[in-house]
Amino acid sequence: MPTYSHVSRKVFVLDNKLTLTDDQIEGILERTVTKQGTSAKADVPRRYLGKRVYVIITKSEGEDRE
Repeated sequence: MPTYSHVSRKVFVLDNKLTLTDDQIEGILERTVTKQGTSAKADVPRRYLGKRVYVIITKSEGEDRE
């Protein structure tokens, strides 16, 4: 596990509960992942280019995969 000298972000998953804290959060987006060639993508606004993001995959029921 890497060690960081200064990290203001915290992400915890305990007992299937997620806690994310950061005083620099700009927003939360919900997107559907779409097919792109042999991979997949989730589009976000251009203003977030170069920003750190966390992708959280939810357990979805009843949705078909392509």
